Amino acid sequence: MNKDLIRTLAECAAACNNCAISCLGEENVKMMVTCIRLDLDCAAICKEAIDYVSRDSRYAGEILQQCARICRDCGQECQKHEAQHCKDCAEACFECAEACEQYQSA
Repeated sequence: MNKDLIRTLAECAAACNNCAISCLGEENVKMMVTCIRLDLDCAAICKEAIDYVSRDSRYAGEILQQCARICRDCGQECQKHEAQHCKDCAEACFECAEACEQYQSA
């Protein structure tokens, strides 16, 4: 079991959930719809990946590949916004994508 990867996945899921909720409080929520949707998708795949990694599933690699892709997409969207919660989320997403990819190559 890779505790560092699990911690990174959990931190990313938390950052994405925080970002989604914070986006709902923004003045122009309609402008944040894509960000919110990606936040929710990213948090969900990160939580699912934790399950696969923690039980050393033979499918963990496939889930982590998908997770890395969604994390990158979410990070790229969050980068477009000025809000600090979006910047924090983007950072967590890119770190998580990198961790997922490193697990793949190990």
